[in-house]
Amino acid sequence: MAGSTGGTNPIAVIDDNPMSVRQWIVIVLMILLNALDGFDVLSSAFAAPGITMEWGIPRSELGIVLSAELIGMGFGSVILGGVADKMGRKPAMLLCLVVMAIGMFMAHDAGGVTELTVWRFITGLGIGGMLAATNAVTAESSSKSGRSLAMALYVIGYPVGGVIGGFVAQSWLLVEYDWRAVFLFGAVVTAVMIPLVMLLVPETPAYYAARRPEGALEKINKSLRALQQPPIDALPEIEPSAPKPKVSDILANPRLRPVTLLLAFGYLFHTITFYYILKFAVQIVADSGFSQPEAASTLTWANIGGAIGGFLFGFLLKKWDIKGPTIVCAVLGSAAVAAFGMGSGTLWGWRLAAFLTMFFLNAAIVGYYAAFARGFPAFARATGTGFVLGVGRAGAAGSPIIAGFLFTWFGGGNQHLFTVSAIMSVSAIIGAGLIWLLPLRDGDEETSAVPAGQPID
Repeated sequence: MAGSTGGTNPIAVIDDNPMSVRQWIVIVLMILLNALDGFDVLSSAFAAPGITMEWGIPRSELGIVLSAELIGMGFGSVILGGVADKMGRKPAMLLCLVVMAIGMFMAHDAGGVTELTVWRFITGLGIGGMLAATNAVTAESSSKSGRSLAMALYVIGYPVGGVIGGFVAQSWLLVEYDWRAVFLFGAVVTAVMIPLVMLLVPETPAYYAARRPEGALEKINKSLRALQQPPIDALPEIEPSAPKPKVSDILANPRLRPVTLLLAFGYLFHTITFYYILKFAVQIVADSGFSQPEAASTLTWANIGGAIGGFLFGFLLKKWDIKGPTIVCAVLGSAAVAAFGMGSGTLWGWRLAAFLTMFFLNAAIVGYYAAFARGFPAFARATGTGFVLGVGRAGAAGSPIIAGFLFTWFGGGNQHLFTVSAIMSVSAIIGAGLIWLLPLRDGDEETSAVPAGQPID
């Protein structure tokens, strides 16, 4: 391992040195955690036909059940995202895993709609906080040259979790057991991740540099050594007036405020379209006359499309940066959702339609997450990301409720599928327009250009 850099900036050590094997191990674990989030969120969609069949609920009521964890994710992103900036990324991830495991386990034993909704909300609290923390860890554990690829791989973990979970659900859980087994499987896998995070993920140097706990230099160097990077000799003095990770400070900051609000509401509108497919595709296909496992396979193919689209989008970021590719993919995703509403007479037709929607929509999600990582400085990255995700989750949570209401309003079932799909597709275009207005700058570079103790304005 290299000796001391003689410097005072651990963020620069991570940014400027080549990625080590240990850093890539951390990135892989963040991808796995995002995959776990993806499965946990989509588990209710896989279970939806079975829930509807067992309890005989209409689509309007099903929409509320499907929104429960998304509402929880909104609160979790803000509340537990702040915990990641105050207590550390690692403690926040461990706390979120415990909450998620309990919520998933209790959901599998729910005796009615209300009880299931409560436990899905609690699961969502953990998922929301996890997304904010893992996004920060991915950004802060990768070099500047490798960050775009790391973020792209991290984001596609979400649909990969849906793919793996989908294959497990359609080929085993829904065949041999019932919808409850989907939640139990999620609880077991979530619990398995707890010791892996404890043993293999160090706290990020950027967190220690921003928070300056007692013995900060020793903790930063321990973290740098764990990531196989050279230690530093000293830290610069930090003044009491230096920025703190509070949402109110971020929104009061004239440079961070427009970035925060445009990202938050752009993401909100995009997720309305995004979660319409993820939450209702299985029920729509099941109501078209296909079995529960066959309908679940449609969502699996949607997530395969999301994984491929997100992976390819990572290469576009290296050539064309963030805004242009994100806008193009969001608009194409909107068109694909409208096309999904035209329906299909074959299972493979439904699978292809779902594949195309997520291919473009999830590619745009990669662009949003890359913008989160760049737009917020280290001292507020998890808080800023958590706030943006929290606002965005309002769109995600509202999506199944809005769609369920529209289906009921137009007469139930798939009678007006194209009309509902066309309405739900518009939000992604609105989100693309807000991204076009985004003044995207590097948050860490702006912070480092300001002397300690001087406000960032």
